[in-house]
This record gives sequence, structure tokens and C-alpha cells, in this order.
Amino acid sequence: MTEPHPQVAKARALHPLITREGDEVNRIRALTPAIVAALKEGGFFRMLQPRSIGGMELTPSEFAQVTEAISAADGSTAWVVCQGNGCAMSAAYLDPRVAKAMFGPIDGILAWGPPGGPFEAERVDGGYCLSGTWRFASGSQNATWLGAHVKIAGTKDARTLLFPKSSARMTDIWHTLGLRGTASNEYTVKDLFVPNERAMQRDQAVDRREAGPLYRFTSGQLYSAGFAGVGLGIARGLIDAFLALPANKVSRGAGRPLRENNVIQSQLAQSEARWLSARAFLHTTLHEVHAHVVRHGEMTEQQAAMIRLASTWAINQSREAVNTLFHAAGSAAVFEDQPFERRLRDIHTVSQQAQGRQLHYESVGQIMFGMSAENQF
Repeated sequence: MTEPHPQVAKARALHPLITREGDEVNRIRALTPAIVAALKEGGFFRMLQPRSIGGMELTPSEFAQVTEAISAADGSTAWVVCQGNGCAMSAAYLDPRVAKAMFGPIDGILAWGPPGGPFEAERVDGGYCLSGTWRFASGSQNATWLGAHVKIAGTKDARTLLFPKSSARMTDIWHTLGLRGTASNEYTVKDLFVPNERAMQRDQAVDRREAGPLYRFTSGQLYSAGFAGVGLGIARGLIDAFLALPANKVSRGAGRPLRENNVIQSQLAQSEARWLSARAFLHTTLHEVHAHVVRHGEMTEQQAAMIRLASTWAINQSREAVNTLFHAAGSAAVFEDQPFERRLRDIHTVSQQAQGRQLHYESVGQIMFGMSAENQF
């Protein structure tokens, strides 16, 4: 891999703050004001925005390295950063004047839930009339804008509509096993007018306003890479915590310290191998596809499948590494004041989300056989 982007070092510099605020994040089920302020000041919600409006336009690999670096301290914080950046790619599909007005302010942060439900928007004079309820809007607690992915009534078209968060009614639904700090709540709008200038065909060339190679990747592909980074970061944090266990720690009933146990030694080495190989697969794939896009303008279907495969693999191998070393750490790992149990809960919540689902392997295998994927990835 090339030298890390400076944003990675900035992410690591946030670790003391994120660690200090961790219990409060877990308690209130949202990022604390101190963390949100630091993320805004550090430009962490601008990483996938176009340079033309003040964004960073990081490469996919650089972006995944940043989410990994944040996640080593806290998975919820990294998840919110990843989600917010994927949403902010909308700026590349809006009129630059509109994009600047929305995302230019330091608190110009967008959140949305995934497509779902039979929701439609009706065309009206100058825009659309929108009604519906959407769930899982990660980072909605600190967002100022929300979005909705809908079909347009009477057509086969789909649009993403953006509107002020103040226009919606928020409902707290996020009572979960892990990733408790993401505030992935529900929102509802009724007969809301959304002007044409804040409606777009996201990820479609017809509405693309930016020529950079980053925007030849879909937001879904950047989500998968960034959330793979989240999984890798959670695993890295737990591996490092395991290595930091006292040298004289002895499991109940054992005759010698953990570090002298041959089974534990083997499990540690295999967990490190899982992590390193999954990470290498992810970043090699992202680098190769990005280089191809720079040269040729678009990626192939097989390359898109490899992004999905590498991302899903990284999440699932991270979960296996966490499982192994959580159990190896013994009874101390179950206590909330130890650096293990939250990471166990978080990695299992990451792997339960769409980015880590096993169905992706079937879809990639179908592409490899020259078939059409039965399920969208």
C-alpha cells in the first residue's frame, strides 16, 4: 500500500477523545457533541465530496483506511462517518450552486435510510410531493439534511429527494445489540414539497456533474469499502487490546499465563493472519479498480463484483478474529469496563447489516460464472 493519506493520521489523533467519550456514546445512543464537533472541524464528513465545493475526493482505499482508523477506537463513530460520506456523494449529482449551499456550511451533513417500502413521490409543479417513512438513518442525530429514495408515481423512474431534517418527524427506534451510537433512527414526512433542484438520479451518469474517477464508483461501492474499513478497525482494536492484556494474566483453572498457552498463541497468530490478508485483499482490489477507472473511465462488472467480495470478506473475517480472541480473553472480556464486549457487539451488528450478508457470495459467484447476479450488490 502507498503512504497513508494525512486524514488517517488525523483520525488516529482522535482516539483519546473518542475513547474518553465512549461510555457516553453507548449510553445516549448517539455521538456526543464533543465527537461531532471534532469530526466537523477535521473535515471527516467532507472526504467523498467534490474538491469543487471544498471536499477532499479521497480515493476509495484512502477512505476505507480512514474509517478503519476511526473504528479502531469506536465502531459507532466510524459507521456514522462512513454513512455521512456516502450520502455526501450526492453533491456530485446536484447543481454545484445547490451542492455548495447544502454542504458548504460545516454542519451541512446528510443522512438517509436505505430504499424500502412502496413509497412514491408525485410530480408537481416545480418539484415533487413526498410522503413516507424510512428507517436506519445512521447519523441522523447530527444531520441537518435527510434524503429519501423513491419511485416517481406513474413512471418507472426513481429519484433521491433531499430536504431539511426540520421538515421530518424523527422517531427513536435504535435500541440495539451493537453500534448503539449511530442513532440510526426513523423519519417520516407527509405531503412535503421537494424542489427539482434537490432531486437527482443518484449514481447515474445523466445527473453526474463531476468528472473525477471517484464518481465512477457508486455510493453503494463506497459504502461497502468504508464499512469494510469499519469492520477491520473493530477487529484491529480488539486484537491490540488482547495484546495489551497483563503478561501475568492466568485463566481460571489454568496453570500458566495466557501468553504461554500454545493454543492461545496459535489463535492469536491465525487471527492476525485473517486480519492482514482480508485487509490486503480489500485494498489491492480498491487500488486496482481505481487505477483501471483512471485509465478507462469505467469499471467492469467483474471489478464491481470483486469490490463487493473483498468488502464482505473483510467484514466476515474481522468478525471471526473478534470472536476468537474475545473467547480467548476469558471472563474479563464480558465486563463493560473492558475493551472487548462493545467490540464484540459492534462487529456482530456490522456483519448483520446488508454490507456483510452471505448472499453477496452467491451474487459474486454468479458473476464469475458469467451469469447475471440474481440479487443486487
